[in-house]
Amino acid sequence: MTPKNKMRGRILVTGGAGFIGSHLTDRLKEIGNEVVVFDNLCSGNIEFIQHHLEKPNFTFIKGDLLNKDDIEAACNDIDFVYHVAANPDVRLSAVDTQVHLEQNIIATYNLLEAMRKKNVYNIVFTSTSTVYGEASTIPTPEDYGPLIPISLYGASKLACEALITSYSHSFDIRSWIFRFANIIGSRSTHGIIVDFIGKLKDDPNHLEILGDGCQSKSYLHVTDCVDAILFAVSHSNDAVNIFNIGSEDTITSTKIGEIVVEEMGLEDVRFSYTGGQRGWKGDVPRMLLSIEKMKLLGWEPSYTSEKSVLETASTLIKSSS
Repeated sequence: MTPKNKMRGRILVTGGAGFIGSHLTDRLKEIGNEVVVFDNLCSGNIEFIQHHLEKPNFTFIKGDLLNKDDIEAACNDIDFVYHVAANPDVRLSAVDTQVHLEQNIIATYNLLEAMRKKNVYNIVFTSTSTVYGEASTIPTPEDYGPLIPISLYGASKLACEALITSYSHSFDIRSWIFRFANIIGSRSTHGIIVDFIGKLKDDPNHLEILGDGCQSKSYLHVTDCVDAILFAVSHSNDAVNIFNIGSEDTITSTKIGEIVVEEMGLEDVRFSYTGGQRGWKGDVPRMLLSIEKMKLLGWEPSYTSEKSVLETASTLIKSSS
């Protein structure tokens, strides 16, 4: 696929029924692509893409990236892959050490092998800020190093990046790797806002916050995230393209709790804390990505962290009521 038409074609979205994947699917369809969604529906939701199922030039394949035959068949006549499928639960790796090996690393290897065999030469990969570990440079640029993840989730995403860059150079596959801040918005199924809403529904008078509540991180609305991905793909064309995507500010866990409480219309809610700087083993207490590289391309976020949290909390509360 030549650079001038790389935004058009027959596109495979792995994890396309998930949170970010479904929003990406919406946008890809909106700009006129033929889209094939590949999802095992373990964490995805068919309702997120229900409105596309009867449309022309749309295909849904219920398949698993751990099944090589499934993904090889899905790669037939594909021009471009958006690889969004993964197990996104950072905390889970402290309990189950195998899940991110299988669902992130092996799944990505199987996809790359299928692409190689089926002559698919373009891939977008959704990575994460956790590949940086506890960075000493804040905001953290793409060339920061050494990369020392402190969670198995971060390690698995870094391993996926290494597989993709090596396949890019070995088999002439062009790649775009995006390291995300915390992406939130409608259809979110996990994360701090979802957790807080659930806790406050169970007990409207008390909210337990993991850690000391001072964890300060960048949050970005999913609409900005999808805009950034498509903008970067259309404006960069190296063999390997690596970009951070996030907001330019941070928000604390306690402030997020206050926003959720207010949006739920609750009063006199007592906050308690589990203590310590980290919410869980592998938690990075402070994260802010440098997005100067994206800004040099011409993209800037329209949402701050607080605006992203406010809109997400409002949307999720309404949809769960």
